[in-house]
Amino acid sequence: MASLKREIDNLQELERLTAELQAQIEETKKGVGLEEDDEELTKLQLENSKLKHRLAILNNAIEVEKGNSGNATTSSTATAKQFTPAEIPAEINTMVSISDHLLDLFTNAIAKAFPQLAGTPAIISMVNSNAAKFGDYQCNSAMSLAKTLKASGINKPPRDIANEILKQCQSSPLVEKLEVAGAGFINVFLKKSYAVDALTNMLKSGVNPPKAKKQRVLVDFSSPNIAKQMHVGHLRSTIIGESISRLLEFMGHDVLRVNHVGDWGTQFGMLIAHLEDRFPNFLNESPPIGDLQAFYKESKKRFDEDEEFKKRAYNRVVQLQSGEPNSTKAWNLICDVSRSEFQKIYDRLDISLTEKGESFYQSRMIEVVKFLESKNLLELDEGRKIMWPTADKSGIPLTVVKSDGGFTYDTSDMAAIRYRIEEEKRDWLIYVVDAGQNTHLKNIYLAAERCGILNPEKHKAEHVQFGVVLGEDGKKFKTRSGETVKLSDLLDEGLKRSLDKLIEKERDKVLTPEELKAAQESVAYGCIKYADLSHNRTNEYVFSFDKMLEDRGNTAVYLLYAFTRICSISRNSGEDFSDLAKVLESTKIELEHEKEWKLAKTLLKFPDVLVKISKDLLLHVLCEYCYEVSTVFSEFYDNCYCIEKNKEGQIVKVNRSRILLCEATAAVLRKCFYILGLKPVAKI
Repeated sequence: MASLKREIDNLQELERLTAELQAQIEETKKGVGLEEDDEELTKLQLENSKLKHRLAILNNAIEVEKGNSGNATTSSTATAKQFTPAEIPAEINTMVSISDHLLDLFTNAIAKAFPQLAGTPAIISMVNSNAAKFGDYQCNSAMSLAKTLKASGINKPPRDIANEILKQCQSSPLVEKLEVAGAGFINVFLKKSYAVDALTNMLKSGVNPPKAKKQRVLVDFSSPNIAKQMHVGHLRSTIIGESISRLLEFMGHDVLRVNHVGDWGTQFGMLIAHLEDRFPNFLNESPPIGDLQAFYKESKKRFDEDEEFKKRAYNRVVQLQSGEPNSTKAWNLICDVSRSEFQKIYDRLDISLTEKGESFYQSRMIEVVKFLESKNLLELDEGRKIMWPTADKSGIPLTVVKSDGGFTYDTSDMAAIRYRIEEEKRDWLIYVVDAGQNTHLKNIYLAAERCGILNPEKHKAEHVQFGVVLGEDGKKFKTRSGETVKLSDLLDEGLKRSLDKLIEKERDKVLTPEELKAAQESVAYGCIKYADLSHNRTNEYVFSFDKMLEDRGNTAVYLLYAFTRICSISRNSGEDFSDLAKVLESTKIELEHEKEWKLAKTLLKFPDVLVKISKDLLLHVLCEYCYEVSTVFSEFYDNCYCIEKNKEGQIVKVNRSRILLCEATAAVLRKCFYILGLKPVAKI
């Protein structure tokens, strides 16, 4: 307590001196007492910098002593930002984000070793699994801290800094040992006992997510247009959006999946007018519109060539917007046919969505216009009502009301973002839309922020953009006739190709018809999804059935085969592994062989991978992890016998511990596959 009192007295005196020096500097800047050169100013600023540095050290020292004494208080005039160390649990027996744990461990150690740098986050990196001699993780903070300290007048080699940090590291249930290497790297070696406990617990209670702050999320994805076929352009949004939703749901967030379909606008006038001519009895009998795409093309051709039809089409738009019953029924019929076709695709790809199309926001568009007018944010521009996204009127303005009084995509998107934040109470909005919409969405987010709908301190609006799908010729993926590839045709082709591949491998001779069909669908839809997700979504990618159906390398086919093989090991052991909790009562996981230990450490990375992709939403990282797990498992399986047989093929020994490692691998891969939308099968 006496030392704390002295430090507080010192702090108050330093704060007084700092304030006096700051006042002198301000006077000197104004020219008071300034000679021909500025030596006095330089001297004062240097002195002030030193005092502030000392002030920060004392503030942090007091905070540390407060933590030790428990009830001491500092002067209310203290101004330095305080750092509260994270608590490191004494015992951990579940899979956690090791990177996050080490971040807390080393950030705390930095604060203790160098109080003036308290709060500086540690730099943690994973070590390549093939470089085990350098540990499993590294703290690489010493080099950057050396530069920071040098800037404040302290010269200290990075290796010395690393040693100081090492001295202040508290013990961790995850860490076996720490060592300083090279220029100042701190190598971290994980504890086997932690791995055993974490994997054992996972086998007993299932694969659970790492801790995360729970948020109310809305994911806007797929978004096809009514009366048009879903095509390959919708593929990426649908697949990526579904996987992001599954990931965030697994992480514990409250996720709303929204299909913002194009079900409103002038095109419905021509569709309704064409429906009246083709099926005049549509009010009493549901029209047999088999091919909506052809129906749309017919109506568009008439709209472009027939002035009388065009006038009638515009009249039907007005009637629809005013709620005229016959036009509304025609509109509903067209929408229902489309929904039925969309749902067939969603069922095949195992996609779940809640539809809230453009029509949902009609009344809300009127309200958002009134809202923007009440804030004086709309300006007249050649008959239009526009809104600049930023106060300095830079960029492209939104057209909120057209010169004819109609609304635009800008209006519906502003109404949608307002509804999602104010009525759905969502604090994280994710728009899975192609990269071409980046400027538009950026303007919507800026405008929503400017008018007070979106508060960046409370809400996050994020554009998850993606590149286009290319054909093998490197051009935009189209049919030979130059038309957009229908998604249903693409899925049918996938089924045909996957069946050909299975027959080529003579799987039809060992699988039942039901098993063959399940394998066919698993491979077909899995390879289409995985080929998309395994590429960085921000880039274009080439769609090639030949490449995605390869059974080597980082492909869905390789992973599905690997998974099926892993699951078959326990079945082929001749023992019962159906109740893992019961098996664990008599069998303990052992990690004696280097390949066993390598596999265990690879499985322990799973929470780290989830934490990373939940921040940047780049799912190819999860695909790379799946491939790493599978290849490391192959190393393990090739070097560590799980089942030993004699020359006659009889089982003479079952290594139950290793089979438990197989089951742990299968459990992690199964969860990865679920997030990626892959459906593994028992036999393939």
